[in-house]
Amino acid sequence: MKELPLGEVYQLLEPGPVVLLTTSRRGHANVMTMSWHMMVEFTPPLVACVVSEGDFSHAALKATKQCVIAVPAVELAHKVVGIGNCSGADTDKFEMFELTPKPAEMVEAPLIAECFANLECKVVNTRLVNSLNLFILEVVKAWHDPSYKAAKTIHHRGFGRFAVDGEIISIPSRMP
Repeated sequence: MKELPLGEVYQLLEPGPVVLLTTSRRGHANVMTMSWHMMVEFTPPLVACVVSEGDFSHAALKATKQCVIAVPAVELAHKVVGIGNCSGADTDKFEMFELTPKPAEMVEAPLIAECFANLECKVVNTRLVNSLNLFILEVVKAWHDPSYKAAKTIHHRGFGRFAVDGEIISIPSRMP
């Protein structure tokens, strides 16, 4: 074994696919790229996510307590990275990256038509927001595009590197 710099640990534990998080505040919709999230419960579906105080979306999420998590397929990878490299404070990312906002049913934040899944979420726990920027979201409505039979997602590996979903294997398990 060789020592690994602590600044590289996150590359080993990135929790899941890179997603897009949308918010809407005072009539202004925004979208940000997010990879620091994880499921914390099955029923109801709860998601923990980090939205840094430095992100333009942080204030909107904190104020409205609503968002959408949109799951893009690998075909959107360049747009996803571009979205993560600019700020909604001075950029209309929906327009710049040619994304189509669609109305959600239970939250003000928009769905993204180009993503194969969209999860409408409400913030249900903010105890760790001030100290860790960690929001607990409950998925209150979920959407998917059935035309995507086997959408491949991207996973951040650090320093501009991404892994694409690979082979799926099945192993019997008692877990759902």
